[in-house]
Order: sequence, then structure tokens, then C-alpha cells
Amino acid sequence: MSKPRCLILGILDDGWEGLSATGRARLAASRVVIGARRTLDLVSPHLGADVELRDMDGALGKTPEWVRAALGDHLAVTVLATGDPLCHGIARFLIDKIGADKVEVLPAPSTVALACARLNKTWQETAIRSCHGADAGEWFNGATPGHGLYGIVRAVAEHARVAAFTGPANSPDRIARALLAAGYGDDVRMSVAARLCLADEAIFADLKLEEAAAREFPDPNIVVIDRAAASAPRAVFGFEDSDFVQRQPEKGLITKIEARAVSLAKLGLRTDSLVWDIGAGSGSVGLEASRIARLGHVWAIEKNVGDAANARENARRLQATNYTLVEGKAPEGLDAWPDPDAVFVGGSGGELAHLIELILARLRPSGRLVMNFVTIENLATATAALAAASAAWEVTMLSAARSQPILDMHRLAAQNPVWIVTAYKNTSKNTSSQAEKNNE
Repeated sequence: MSKPRCLILGILDDGWEGLSATGRARLAASRVVIGARRTLDLVSPHLGADVELRDMDGALGKTPEWVRAALGDHLAVTVLATGDPLCHGIARFLIDKIGADKVEVLPAPSTVALACARLNKTWQETAIRSCHGADAGEWFNGATPGHGLYGIVRAVAEHARVAAFTGPANSPDRIARALLAAGYGDDVRMSVAARLCLADEAIFADLKLEEAAAREFPDPNIVVIDRAAASAPRAVFGFEDSDFVQRQPEKGLITKIEARAVSLAKLGLRTDSLVWDIGAGSGSVGLEASRIARLGHVWAIEKNVGDAANARENARRLQATNYTLVEGKAPEGLDAWPDPDAVFVGGSGGELAHLIELILARLRPSGRLVMNFVTIENLATATAALAAASAAWEVTMLSAARSQPILDMHRLAAQNPVWIVTAYKNTSKNTSSQAEKNNE
């Protein structure tokens, strides 16, 4: 005899009539039905008086124990979910809590599919996100991954079409304002499908962000965001120094492209790396890191007010919505940042030895610390601190020259040499000679 399983039944706002014959039969045979009050009201007139209804509004955490109790008593139990329960629905939560072998899913069409059908938009390559949850608050530049709209804003940066499940607080107008704040404009259109499958269903197609941001939409709703392809796509990294707003007259407070490229390579970034940029200056290294680690996030700190303003402007120009800049002097505030996969130090404010000790303690396994120096004294301080910490390290001296015109010819103008120090979290490499040997 097969073990009893909980049915997770997808349902839309057209209620009982919209269910398949199988869905209606299984629901009618249930002895316990669990769902949000709105969905329970859709089906309760069609259920027998002996059916126990459980309202999970505000009691989601109790749902697994309700299901276990019903299964333990050999009672047919159904959990109602909107649309496809396996698409940002309750199915994953219940499967994680009670096990896949105790669950059977009978989906309805996803509301994403319905919204795209109403709009005649294909959705096989659509990125699906959700902000159907607690009030996320308005978006602000520099927001971290903990912000409720972060996933949607980042998805728009990565995908030409994004569908998002909304909530009463995190509404379409708030999402539109977030995208405007992130630097999007006429290249983005937002469509809203409201009250799907109800008599007063309303479709708002291809609105400009300014229009969507200024109006209210009926609940419940779902948004579809379309972004036009950039006419001149930007490189991932390798921007010219002049592409960055920086202190004028130029005083060398930007990591030059040659040192930037080698430093980024030494950081060993993945697409999902969490990165610290200490002494951000104009933000050039951290911002290019944010483009490589496009599924990760960069936290940067800069003590100079003017440089911090330049870094923010550079972030705005690059639409770097996975970049957070803090104005201050390290190590203050670093305890609030998550442990990093990679750290770049471009300026230390006289706290170099202490910073190295702190960073090595916080680096994730196999993490890397990369530091740039132009003075022998700072190089000596760094290597001494690394040796004291028994860290593996290596030094690359980069000496580059750029062509400059002279009459009708060109000469090479040398740049200041830069020492690029790379330290490794892996404590099995505890000397620079060992690191060098491993790299041979």
C-alpha cells in the first residue's frame, strides 16, 4: 500500500470553475484543506461540512505540522496555492520540510504564463523573481542583497525580460521607481497584469517607467519588465582611465588600467563573488569587479568625501546596482559586511597592518587579498604583516609605459611602478617561496 501524500493544488482566482476535473475531484475528497483565506473562500462553498479548513495566513510555519498530523491520521490533505506551486510557491517550502516523497503537486497555469499570454509576450527566456513578501521599502542606490527589490533590479541588469510577483507593499509603482533610481529610463517598459481571471481583469501594457511609477494598480498583480538591448554594449571590464570621473587636477588617485587589469586577475573573481574594496578612490577597481562578479556584490569604503562622490557618480553611470559604497575610514564598519571571497586594498589610511590581520581572518576559504603599493615602506609593512600571519603571498612588480606623440613620431612614457601583492587564504601555503613553488 502506497504511503499517503499531501496534494499541493494550484488554483487561480476563477476558483472552483477554473480547476480541472481531476483537481475538483481530489479537492472534494479531501478531509483537510489548508490555504490562504482568499483561496479557502473560493472553494469552501463546494466542500462538505465535514472538511476541516485551516487558514495559513500568518501561520505558514505551522503548515508542515498540520500536514504531518493529517497524514499521520490517514486523512486526505490538500494545500491550496496560487498558480504553479513550484514557481515561487509553497511547494518548495513543504518539500524541504516534509520530504518530496510525501508531496504530490497538481499545478494550475503559472500567473507568469497567464500574464505573458495576455500581453502576447513569449516567456521561455524570462527571468522570474518575486518581491511578494514583507515591505521592502523604497529602493536606494547602494542597496545590499538584503533589500527586497534587489533580485528584481539585478535581474533587469542581466535579462531582457523579467517577470516579477508583487505584493501589496512591493507594488508595480515601487518597482518602477526602483528602476528609475537605478538609472533606467526609456530603454525599459513595464507591463502590469492585474486581477487575472476575474471579471475586472485589467492589463496595462508597455508603460514608461515614469508613468508606472506615478500610478496605482489593482491588486493582485504581476509585472513584466522589458529592456531594450543597448545600442553599444559595454565591455565587462577594461575601461579607459578617462571613462571614470576622478579628482581633478588628476593626482594619481585612480588605479591605472594596466594595474587594474592585473589586480582584477589576481583577485580570482567568480561571477558570484563577494568583494571588498578598501580605499575605493574613484571606484574603478570595485566597479569593474562588480561587472565581473555580476551575480555577487561589492562593498566599498572611501574616507575622502570628494572621491566618494566621484565613485557614486561612476556607479550611477555604469548602473552598478550590485555595488555599495560607504563613506568612512576602514576598518570602521567592516564588521557589518559579509565575509568576502576577495579583497582589494588600494588605500589603508595608516591602518595597513591591522587591516591585513582583519582581512585574513574574515576571508572565506580559498579567498584572496590583493594590495597595490607605490612606496617601498608600505610594501615592507604589508609583507611583514603577511609573514607574521603565516600567510602565503607573492609580489608582482608592474612597470608599464604608454606611447606619447613627439613631433611626427611616438615615444614611450613610463608610469610609476606598482607592486601588486597577492595573499591567499589557503593556509597550507605559508610562505612566499611556497606560493612561488606552487605556481611553477
